[in-house]
Amino acid sequence: MMIQSFILLMGLFLQNKNGFVPDTSSYPEKGKLIYENDFNSKSELGDWIMEGPGALKFADGWMELYSPNKKWDHVFWCPKDFPESFIAEWDMQNMDTTNGLTIIFFAAKGSKGEDIFDPDMPKRDGTFKYYNKGQINCYHISYYANNPKDPDRGDSHLRKDPAFDVLQTGPEGISAASTSVHHIRLIKDKDHILMFVDGRKIIDYADDGKTFGPVYTSGKIGFRQMRWTDFRYRDFKVWEVKNSD
Repeated sequence: MMIQSFILLMGLFLQNKNGFVPDTSSYPEKGKLIYENDFNSKSELGDWIMEGPGALKFADGWMELYSPNKKWDHVFWCPKDFPESFIAEWDMQNMDTTNGLTIIFFAAKGSKGEDIFDPDMPKRDGTFKYYNKGQINCYHISYYANNPKDPDRGDSHLRKDPAFDVLQTGPEGISAASTSVHHIRLIKDKDHILMFVDGRKIIDYADDGKTFGPVYTSGKIGFRQMRWTDFRYRDFKVWEVKNSD
């Protein structure tokens, strides 16, 4: 009986290279692939936009993102506008566990609905106030948090900018000491936001469009790192949500 129960329990899980992943059949499914970038060469990122003193290195099929001399925070933006419903995935690995913090911005637009790179938008240099207290409307998730002022924070935060409202606090995404390769999945299905690290759910939130203002729809995706952070990334892909109206 114990053996049968064990087999039944294991059958509820799917195994990938990073461990056991819960059955996600009830979650939104991937539709058409609308963007992909291997992140393995500078030539593939010519239209991406860096804000702040971020730098890139490429080796072994990876893009390493860091700030020389740990000078200042930085944001690396994909130039494409993504729809209100999408599934994004990428791999990442920490190259320096001393300190750092990673954030993903998404559904980013100007406060009047304009493109965030509209020439009339205020200039940004990676300083956080230009994103979380400025003139950009977006969601953001901090999923690796090892700030010197709050080391090994131990949880993930979904926030809504520019008010910096905390929509949800979830389990830790990437632990402070981890040097493993992690697979990230971010889903935005209209008002429903989900995030997984290695198949483990860390965010599951539905924005009611009232408590913290209207639901944000389409917009840009950007990778943010605090000055101490040194992560490498690969295989960024974004799909439409299947059968999303």
